[in-house]
Amino acid sequence: MVAVADKPKLRAAEFFAGVGLVRKALECSGFEVVFANDISRHKYDIYNLNFDSSCFLVGDIAFLKGAQIPDIDLATAGFPCTDLSLAGLRQGLNGKQSGTVTEFIRILNEMDSRRPTAVMIENVPGFATSKRGDDLHSIIKSLNGLGYVCDILEIDARRFVPQSRSRLFILGSLNPQFGIPGWVKNELRPPWIRDFVLRYPDLAFASAVLPDPPSLNLGGTLASVVERLSSDSPLWWDESRKTQFLASLTSVNADRLTAMCNSNKLTWATAYRRTRRIGTVWEIRGDQISGCLRTGSGGSSRQAVVEAGTGQFQVRWMTGREYARLQGAGNFNLTGVPESKARFALGDAVCVPVVKWLAENCLPKLVADKRILANA
Repeated sequence: MVAVADKPKLRAAEFFAGVGLVRKALECSGFEVVFANDISRHKYDIYNLNFDSSCFLVGDIAFLKGAQIPDIDLATAGFPCTDLSLAGLRQGLNGKQSGTVTEFIRILNEMDSRRPTAVMIENVPGFATSKRGDDLHSIIKSLNGLGYVCDILEIDARRFVPQSRSRLFILGSLNPQFGIPGWVKNELRPPWIRDFVLRYPDLAFASAVLPDPPSLNLGGTLASVVERLSSDSPLWWDESRKTQFLASLTSVNADRLTAMCNSNKLTWATAYRRTRRIGTVWEIRGDQISGCLRTGSGGSSRQAVVEAGTGQFQVRWMTGREYARLQGAGNFNLTGVPESKARFALGDAVCVPVVKWLAENCLPKLVADKRILANA
């Protein structure tokens, strides 16, 4: 029997690579990452703990040139959300950090005939409303100008992990036949995407043919990701801090904690500090999943873990290891990484199984043979 040669892997470059969770997802799905770039040295250090970092170039994307990028089939960009997030100042693409996505577009342009046949851009849903939609229009218009026909999806990580984390994905292909022209109804294309497509007839859209995604309730609960720490772990808050925590709870949140304490087995919930009219309070989620992970640089963005049952409760900050698990990264190597740096690096990363689902069900369809496109 004649041996059949293995199908060549699709080659990818990850811009704004962070700690490499896009790479983790892609490599689980048959892609090979051949280039990575990020400005953060401490994110590179974590990347280096988990991957061969010989393809990683640390530095400002503004100084990258298209000629430096190897031949690739796919380029990904999870650019900073700071200026797009509803929690920020909403400067949009005029902001210093979120505006760096224009450098990604510039690099694609500089690659000219070598530019990848597929792109994937990821960011917060606030990207869609930034500058009343003008920022999203601007990026898709730029991609169209480079030959990419685009699709927009909104995917919540709750479909895969116990974290409420909705993210917007722009998928682009040089193959105009990769999908059905315009907007096609799908769970991952909610009505706002339909409205956006109809609002801008000057943009080139196509809808990739997708299978049904996992249901929103399939991501599990915190019980599957929490670290089971001993009762004498120094991470648990002391009695004084627990007393302050209790005193800040509204009646609704106090009732949630009481119900947890009255359980005959341990249960877990996340809690956040919030500023309300009555002052700063702690609020406990009632659904046993995590809220959206963030970088942990602000007080309200840090999540605490409440463990309760058999008449008792304890509280502590969420650990970097739990951040990794909530991002679907499993037992990501964080050896020697300070907790604050782990939370910061993982808080703005992508959710691995979301990208893995796209890599298995959508991205290969966007990659077209350049020779076929040249003759089209």
